[in-house]
Amino acid sequence: MKKIVEKASILIEALPYIRKFYGKTFVIKYGGAAQVKPELKDAFAQDIVLLKYIGINTVIVHGGGPRISDTMKQMGKEPKFIEGQRVTDQETVDIVEMVLGGLVNKEIVSLINNHGGRAVGLSGKDGGLVKAKKKIIKKQSPETGVDEIIDLGLVGEVETIDSSILTTLDLSGFIPVIAPVGVSKDGNTLNINADFVASAIASALSAEKLVLITDVEGVTDKKGKLISTLKKSRISALKKNKTISGGMLPKVDSCIKALQGGVKKAHIVDGRVQHCLLLEIFTESGIGTEILK
Repeated sequence: MKKIVEKASILIEALPYIRKFYGKTFVIKYGGAAQVKPELKDAFAQDIVLLKYIGINTVIVHGGGPRISDTMKQMGKEPKFIEGQRVTDQETVDIVEMVLGGLVNKEIVSLINNHGGRAVGLSGKDGGLVKAKKKIIKKQSPETGVDEIIDLGLVGEVETIDSSILTTLDLSGFIPVIAPVGVSKDGNTLNINADFVASAIASALSAEKLVLITDVEGVTDKKGKLISTLKKSRISALKKNKTISGGMLPKVDSCIKALQGGVKKAHIVDGRVQHCLLLEIFTESGIGTEILK
């Protein structure tokens, strides 16, 4: 009987959040271990289906970098990175589109549908969803001290989002699952960082939340302790003292962009924890870092 009462208490704790978020939209970037380990994949799909059934609309943007690199190697092509960005020629972008839009996307769609959801796979090219431009990065030359432009090839950044296809799917009860590729004005396919695609889509939809599922606990302080709540005004100082550095930088930057674009809250959560979405959204303490305006 005690265990049954405890289950009821958990449901009651979630009730205010269910009421608050009913009819709202969450944009979720899905990646890391949660996209690889079978038990975590199942837990993610169950979380998404539950959110839909209690009236929360979800849009999923997924990564797939390791699968792209593995496929490239199998095809005799060695992956190359500069400043953490994949150098993408025409052959590589064809592989990216095949892996993300085909293998990874359809696997996620099938998983959600197998758990009772109604997911639909898209890429940023469908319905003109993601209009992109070529990404330009600069690096200071150690010899001259002058910034040099580095050509990454067919790597892009989001220019505009046309969310009409997502609105149509939402009204019909579907869950969009989006591969992060876009198209340029001249018709080229561009490979784009999934965090920033998710951020741009969240802004375009005026989403209640942007949730980035990753392989770390969240933003941590110098002692390695999780920062549960982080105000946007603190972030510059944390970057300066290197508390936020490395792979966490683009994630935090994408969260800031989303907040600036009208998203209410952004979250960075640990996808290595089963049901991380439910634990972050429907419990008072949460398990990751929430970033506020």
